[in-house]
Amino acid sequence: MPRKCVNKYKSRLYLRNSLINSSMAITASKPLITDLATTVNHVPSNFIRPLSDRPNLQNLHSLSASSIPIIDLHGLDGPNRSQIIQELAHACQTYGFFQVINHGVPEDVVGNMVNVSKEFFNLPESERLKNYSEDPTKTTRLSTSFNVKNEKVSNWRDFLRLHCHPLEDYIKEWPINPPSFREDVAEYSRNIRRLSLKLVEAISESLGLERDYIDNALGKHGQHMAVNYYPRCPEPELTYGLPAHTDPNAITILLQNDVPGLQVLKDGKWVTVNPVPNTFIVNIGDQIQVISNDRYKSVLHRALVNSQKERMSIPTFYCPSPDAMIGPAPQLIDHDHPAQYTNFTYKEYYDKFWNRALSKETCVDMFKT
Repeated sequence: MPRKCVNKYKSRLYLRNSLINSSMAITASKPLITDLATTVNHVPSNFIRPLSDRPNLQNLHSLSASSIPIIDLHGLDGPNRSQIIQELAHACQTYGFFQVINHGVPEDVVGNMVNVSKEFFNLPESERLKNYSEDPTKTTRLSTSFNVKNEKVSNWRDFLRLHCHPLEDYIKEWPINPPSFREDVAEYSRNIRRLSLKLVEAISESLGLERDYIDNALGKHGQHMAVNYYPRCPEPELTYGLPAHTDPNAITILLQNDVPGLQVLKDGKWVTVNPVPNTFIVNIGDQIQVISNDRYKSVLHRALVNSQKERMSIPTFYCPSPDAMIGPAPQLIDHDHPAQYTNFTYKEYYDKFWNRALSKETCVDMFKT
């Protein structure tokens, strides 16, 4: 290579490394990506995924609204219940996720939840950081990425994690700003809890179990929420908002804004699920996979980021209480369908999930018989 070309290459490399080093210095002083993103033109090195694990933004597949199972819950408590239960069983067996319409959550409640979440992440840095913690045992905390103490590569995401049930035990821990935060989030949480209970009952029935089987299996129940904020990313092809993972809980009910980013692994391909107004996306979590003895599968999914628009998603994780004993339903075990999993407490399961950080190898495999 001619000397002039070598020198030009070295100078570009030096410039790139200088930018990365300065970005890393900013990263250290800016714990939240919300604040970091406005100060960098390149993704800092701690966010860059290995070459073998990067999103291929040139080869994306999209699911149209008609391709995703859409379940109308309007007749669930009426004469159409058996038909809806069949649709639910098909969606859980074939996809592991589905959309619900006529879900009973008022539009104004959803709108208030989205708006107050935006307002929170638009607060001054000093106000937001009052809620910051890297302690995963805290039941209300603002943090970044996923598990900053264990993970090798960071994720382009900030999140506000809230425990929501029993509501009266946790609401006093929640942020006091924006002023309507506690009121708006509490009303949303109550509505999502009602929807969760309705879905858990229907999923139980779709497996041929008693309506209250899964309800009882979850013990005292738990309900957590994450308000995920994915700022604009200068190099979205190098990183993820969240890498591929399954959810450790029973079911997840997802509210997302109008910016695409959710991808689901379907038939070996990563497929983008485009947002549809006035719907929730529901996915089966690991605990339902275990209770169903593998009839229903917890699905791998991930979150992409982009350079043009910020994205927000608000998943509610409906889960067992920590002391609940989880295992395959005895009614789903026979000579042809032996038990696939040992029994375990949800605390035992979640501790393993958290300490492994997010991984394509699902945590349920650690509890196989």
